[in-house]
Amino acid sequence: MTGTAIAVEGARKTYGDKNALDGLDLTVPSGTVQGVLGPNGAGKTTLVRILSTLLRPDAGRVEVAGHDVLTRAREVRLRIGLLGQHAALDEELGGRQNLEMFGRLYHLGARRAGARADELLERFGLADTGRKAVRQYSGGMRRRLDLAASLITDPEVLFLDEPTTGLDPRGRAEVWDAVRSLVGGGTTVLLTTQYLEEADQLADRISVVDSGRIVAEGSPDELKSALGGDRVEVVLRDAGQLGAAVALLPLPRDTVSVDPDRRLLSAPVTDRMTALAEVVQALREAGIEAQDIALRRPTLDEVFLHLTGDGHRVKETV
Repeated sequence: MTGTAIAVEGARKTYGDKNALDGLDLTVPSGTVQGVLGPNGAGKTTLVRILSTLLRPDAGRVEVAGHDVLTRAREVRLRIGLLGQHAALDEELGGRQNLEMFGRLYHLGARRAGARADELLERFGLADTGRKAVRQYSGGMRRRLDLAASLITDPEVLFLDEPTTGLDPRGRAEVWDAVRSLVGGGTTVLLTTQYLEEADQLADRISVVDSGRIVAEGSPDELKSALGGDRVEVVLRDAGQLGAAVALLPLPRDTVSVDPDRRLLSAPVTDRMTALAEVVQALREAGIEAQDIALRRPTLDEVFLHLTGDGHRVKETV
């Protein structure tokens, strides 16, 4: 499996009469960020628990860093890091003390644990706060420290299970920057998240999971394109000119949607820049004034809702 960090074939996990994973397949190339999206109860956390050897699959083959999670679980654990949904830090200890503690738990000697703590504090911009008690850290600082702790053994594969839940935009941006630096150094990251923007920002490829199976997979752009590609949108200053604009635009009339309340015309296009230029020219020649003209791609939110329905699920962590 040269070049493959994670390989999952036909993974199944059942809780009572519920299939948390229902024959899930997933391949993640080394040195990439794989996003896993899905509504509550889709199986995201179950997948992470199996990959990190915290849970045994009922069936299927699961390998991480070239090792089977069932028969070579110890080898897998030596090569992975895990950042769960909730911080695993001692609030009363300082940042450096927390990292030293994690180092000793991984059987690093005292000197090596201290040196590794200093390396990670510097790497995540926390060197100046290493002696401050964690309870005095901001949310973003705590999450960066938690991320540093998951890297104490310099893992090949890192699992991030909804790493920015509860953080404000600044805290999320801090964690995103840290993740980008990890991938730049060759770490493979599997990221589960409910923040669609987060997946768009970080992931090379995205797998959309629903009811324990992958229902769509591709790069963020590929998933957006599959929903219908680019659209040109025109907002007119005068709603009374909507009919005239539809008649003269160089677009098939049966593809143009009209929203009178928003004074909006919208239509799918294939050659985005050519279509935009032709629309602008047609409106100018007809003397129809536009308030705004834009090209828009479907968002990941729209892709997500299209693939999984309205996302309403009984909330459960599976």
